[in-house]
Amino acid sequence: MTFAKPLAVIGSSALALTFTLAAPAVAQQMPQGAPSAEQQVAQLDELVNLDDSQEQELVALLTDGQERLQSLQAEAQGVQMQIHEQIGPEFDEAAIRRDAERLGQLTGDMTAESALMQARIQSTLTAEQRDELERLAEEQEAQMRQMQEQMQQQQMPAE
Repeated sequence: MTFAKPLAVIGSSALALTFTLAAPAVAQQMPQGAPSAEQQVAQLDELVNLDDSQEQELVALLTDGQERLQSLQAEAQGVQMQIHEQIGPEFDEAAIRRDAERLGQLTGDMTAESALMQARIQSTLTAEQRDELERLAEEQEAQMRQMQEQMQQQQMPAE
């Protein structure tokens, strides 16, 4: 199992977004009200009992990674705006293609940054801590499936 699922258990938007690699341009947009690195680490600590050095390392990793992702995000939004502004009857195809290529590069950089942060966090945790997160993720996944099944059954017309 990938490490992305266990960390989704944490429930903090920034961490969960950090490990969502399927749609990097959308998934890595961190909302303004995202929990701080300290809050995220405290949540993780409640789940897997981090030691002090792990807590310090994880706060530093999250703080640094979030800053890099936010910087990339801001630049990507600027490039998206440039592309949008170029749409019109007097368009410049070369400029649009250049900006689109830069946007693709930024999206790739965000994906790489997320993957690197995931790997660094994973290396900070012990095997037992990773196993516990995986167990919790599987438990959460089973609960989600059960809820979806219940919702589907409620939506079915009575025969």
